[in-house]
Amino acid sequence: MADIMMNVQEARTQNTFTALMWAFSHPGHPRPLPKTNLAPFFAIGETLVDLETSYYSSHDGLGQQLARLGGRPRSPQEAMYQFYPELGDADLLDLEMAPVGTYTYPDHSATLVLGVEFDVGTRIRLSGPGIPETTELFVEGIPQSFWSLREKKVQYPLGWDVFLIGDGQVVGLPRTTIVEVL
Repeated sequence: MADIMMNVQEARTQNTFTALMWAFSHPGHPRPLPKTNLAPFFAIGETLVDLETSYYSSHDGLGQQLARLGGRPRSPQEAMYQFYPELGDADLLDLEMAPVGTYTYPDHSATLVLGVEFDVGTRIRLSGPGIPETTELFVEGIPQSFWSLREKKVQYPLGWDVFLIGDGQVVGLPRTTIVEVL
């Protein structure tokens, strides 16, 4: 029975990882997340967080779930994976200090997982690697000031990678993606 449970978990994390990978390969194009009994944020946490990683969540219940994965809980100023099911203006003060990497180690930057609602709200235009010409999205649930903060913090190769999560889908915004708020 334990082998079956492990195989189910392995398949779930592999399918989630594949969705995340394709989301970053084709920024701005929603990818379906695997259907699971787990909430999407925990399913992504289960895929990314392990004994060698650090995490932060602004959501207490999610933070407790992520603690079971063995990763190290850290402050927003230190955590490599940061989960914000609801990103509020107060969270932007924490994100101001989130790791963006160094020129020697650009991979020592935070990956942000943000809850949104697609097809409503702010219209954004995306361009950059993986996007033929441009693509546009509508996203709700992110303070307007986040976009200017991201623009300030993303100076390639430094910056954050971002996953937008909503409606069982994920959209990737690697640090190479240029976001224009319309």
